[in-house]
Amino acid sequence: MGDAEPGARRRMPHAQRREHLLAAALAEFGRRGYHLTQMDHVAEAAQVSKALLYQHFDSKEVLFAEVTESIVAELTVRLNLAVLAEQGSVEGVRAMIRVLFDYATAEPDAWALVIRHLDKPEVGLELRELRDRLGAAFAGLLLRRRRADPGLSAAALEVNERRARLLVPLMYGSMLSMVSWWLEHPDTERDRAEQMAVEFIWLGLDRLRTGERLPRA
Repeated sequence: MGDAEPGARRRMPHAQRREHLLAAALAEFGRRGYHLTQMDHVAEAAQVSKALLYQHFDSKEVLFAEVTESIVAELTVRLNLAVLAEQGSVEGVRAMIRVLFDYATAEPDAWALVIRHLDKPEVGLELRELRDRLGAAFAGLLLRRRRADPGLSAAALEVNERRARLLVPLMYGSMLSMVSWWLEHPDTERDRAEQMAVEFIWLGLDRLRTGERLPRA
């Protein structure tokens, strides 16, 4: 690299430089995963020295935390706005699925990071928070009518709450898997993929709510 190029980089405003580094880190974490990504990879992708990268972020852990905090904040806002805008539970599920499809399409690096690390909270607490927020949102949709029913006893509501906690991981797990599958099969119409996700989640839940069960093995 010539002398002029590093000098040009130093003239980049601090906030702009930081955003540039975070974008490079997001792409690397999404592509390689947390454990295989090194600070050297991020510095090379951002076309800066590793020393400059460490001026902004003390460690890979700190860098990953900032990247994931941004993802969690944005995705949480999008999900909350979508769900709050809907009155019914099935419409809420449909809205959440639409948000995830939108996000995966617009932010492929962020989506890859989420899918790689959502169930690996040892790499950071931020994605565990996202998982918990997804779970809480789903539970709220499942229990919206039950919680608003004045005739439902506290004991009956608790039974519903326990059942929802068991169903929630199945719901968001299947939904995330469906979005990722669709990204790998772009020949499938998005509307069809979204509808299949809604039907898989909601119709299955409906049968469970009516008391239908398979005999135990």
